[in-house]
Amino acid sequence: MSKYYEYLHTVGFEETNLVGNVYYVNYLRWQGRCREMFLKERAPEVLADLQDDLKLFTLKVDCEFFAEITAFDELSIRMRLLELGQTQVEFGFDYVRLGKGEGEGETLIARGRQRVACMRGPNTRTAPARVPEPLVRALEPYAN
Repeated sequence: MSKYYEYLHTVGFEETNLVGNVYYVNYLRWQGRCREMFLKERAPEVLADLQDDLKLFTLKVDCEFFAEITAFDELSIRMRLLELGQTQVEFGFDYVRLGKGEGEGETLIARGRQRVACMRGPNTRTAPARVPEPLVRALEPYAN
């Protein structure tokens, strides 16, 4: 089993700037999308809990860029678990351009991180909460 959860994405024109490169904010969107798809596929109980009173607050996000990508590049956004605390989770993301033809390898385009806090309660009295057990179990295979 691979040590990362993979979300595949094809870059569209709407994600590029006037020069034709991907606009930086899209990398952060892809982190969120990867995390959402992980929850949908690997921890659906957490999605149900989010409908109740669980909240996942993104505390910190960053991304370091190594190369440019453009429309119709095929990407693999690979999420792995960097740290699992009692109330917080830190994810790492590798953005990899996939080869378009035979003999073309993969290229690491960017690397990002995201720290998330689990909270519960009404919006006016939200308090830190333990990482839900279904999420802990779902994350186990992706630990560094």
